[in-house]
Amino acid sequence: MSDSDLKREDDEPANNPSPDADAGKSGDRPEPQAAVLKTKNEAWEWLKALLIAFGLAFLIRYFLFGSYIVDGPSMKPNFHTGERLIVNKLLYDFREPKRGEVVVFHATENKDFIKRIIALPGETVKVQGDTVYINGEPLDEPYLHEVVEQAKKAGKSYNNLNWPESKVPEGTVFVLGDNRSDSTDSRMIGPVPTEKVVGRAEIVFWPIADMQWIHR
Repeated sequence: MSDSDLKREDDEPANNPSPDADAGKSGDRPEPQAAVLKTKNEAWEWLKALLIAFGLAFLIRYFLFGSYIVDGPSMKPNFHTGERLIVNKLLYDFREPKRGEVVVFHATENKDFIKRIIALPGETVKVQGDTVYINGEPLDEPYLHEVVEQAKKAGKSYNNLNWPESKVPEGTVFVLGDNRSDSTDSRMIGPVPTEKVVGRAEIVFWPIADMQWIHR
């Protein structure tokens, strides 16, 4: 019903209505008890809608997606302290992690880390200066091109924490922080078991100026 279908009682003509008209109006009014029941039913419908909404939000928050805050410099220049991320917790139930994906994982019982997957199970990985070698081949890392070039122009290496060639065990992934010289990652804690991976970071949603899709 549109607004034009409604009419306020004070819009009625001011002249005295006929007895028949009064009788008709009186008969059309709902009984007080029926009005109370209608109000209770409407309140119950609203309550059910709110309960369903909260239930869905709970399921989405704890089983499908999670919100995380970046804390620390290890993923600079691509992620910064205070940025808020949406993490897809469901993706790796359907497929294996891929190289280059940014993931959140349980580093300790009480702490989660965000890093980038560099090497997969069964591959060999070596970090030498600004070059990562996978199975003996240099890895192209477009997300670091700019900062690596800036470091070269300044006459230094972007990365000063190397890793000798080693094989990534089955059931694990080798992860690095984008800030190669200031990151606690697989060079210190070893390859990460896939069962400890919470999910893939999908979106930076806060602050607004930094909003972006991480994987396209």
